[in-house]
Amino acid sequence: QNVGCRTLSLSAHVGFDSLPDQLLRKSIKHGFYFNILCIGETGIGKSALMSSLFNTNFEDSPSTHFLSSVRLRAQTCELQESNVLLKLTVVKTVGFGDQVNKADTYQPIVDYIDAQFEAYLEEELKVIRSLFSYHDTRIHVCLYFISPTGRSLKTIDLLTMRSLDSKVNIIPVIGKADSISKSELQEFKKKIMSELVSNGIRIYQLPTDDETVSEINTITNGYLPFAVVGSMEKVKVGNKMVRARQYPWGIVKVENESHCDTVKLRRMLCTNMEDLKEKTRSYYESYRRCRLEKLGCRDIGPENKPVSLQEVIEAKRLEFCLEMERKEEEIKQRFLQRVNEKTAMLEEAEQQASMPVLTKYARLMLMHQEEELKLEEKKKILEDEIAQFIEKKAITVSIQSQVSVSTPVVSLK
Repeated sequence: QNVGCRTLSLSAHVGFDSLPDQLLRKSIKHGFYFNILCIGETGIGKSALMSSLFNTNFEDSPSTHFLSSVRLRAQTCELQESNVLLKLTVVKTVGFGDQVNKADTYQPIVDYIDAQFEAYLEEELKVIRSLFSYHDTRIHVCLYFISPTGRSLKTIDLLTMRSLDSKVNIIPVIGKADSISKSELQEFKKKIMSELVSNGIRIYQLPTDDETVSEINTITNGYLPFAVVGSMEKVKVGNKMVRARQYPWGIVKVENESHCDTVKLRRMLCTNMEDLKEKTRSYYESYRRCRLEKLGCRDIGPENKPVSLQEVIEAKRLEFCLEMERKEEEIKQRFLQRVNEKTAMLEEAEQQASMPVLTKYARLMLMHQEEELKLEEKKKILEDEIAQFIEKKAITVSIQSQVSVSTPVVSLK
């Protein structure tokens, strides 16, 4: 199929058909890794579902409802099945949906996913890389837990999934699905899918192009969103002990596909684990391209000619040097301006200090004389006011004496 390559037939066995076996042995020896992000309200059953999916008990401390912001808690453990080793990382949201102001509830989750992309990019751009032994923490799948209200999606659900659908594979699941009836559950699933489509939210669709899994993936796509129930409690049913949730009205078996979709979800994750990783790599490539474009890296120059990484680095270095020279020149100009201002201030102070003593004395005497003249004027004004006051007082006294003489005395019987 490649241009310039011929297809030849072998006349005898060579041995390179053992390459797949070599890759298999190498992969088994190195082990596999898988990272899951669980988003949902406190108490919706995230820990119970994780324990049910991987048939192990993840020790997790209970979270509170009184956190001021959303936090993410990561837990990494190693699981072994037969001779296959899996390093599993489960990241759970703590305090999601508990705040009164839910405007930026999803922002810490977006920042966490971008931080994992950034960490991998930094490792990839190092001079001495160790990607083979590097613990890749990029999120491969996001299980978004929906409350079993039976009505519709909440606004916080739509906003969170819309902000994450371009960064991670989203699989919606209905937590604690045994709290609503089967008829309500089917209607709730249809309503959820219609709201996701109408709001333009993309969720993970199982691939159907592979012949080995196309049939089962086509059927599984019809179960979205998965109605899950998680439990690690053992309940005796007949002669067997099964993992289930026991109620006064009956028992809900976790492993029974007619009761919940927990087994379907586990089968889907195990069957399409490599496809989920491949989709995550495509999300990472988008993030990587945006980050490198912001740094000025490009593959094609202004004339649509290929540009090597060395040329990009050299152009960036030259741009940085010019910017540093410009800033250095600005700093020098500001320094010279401040030096000139300080020199002028010192010269003025020296001039004032070098004035003759007599000039200073004359100036002080002149100021003293001006103050004396002002005081004399104020004294004259006060004396005039005193004279006027004495004159008015004498007139008032004479008037009062005349009035008292002319007034007759009235005799009283």
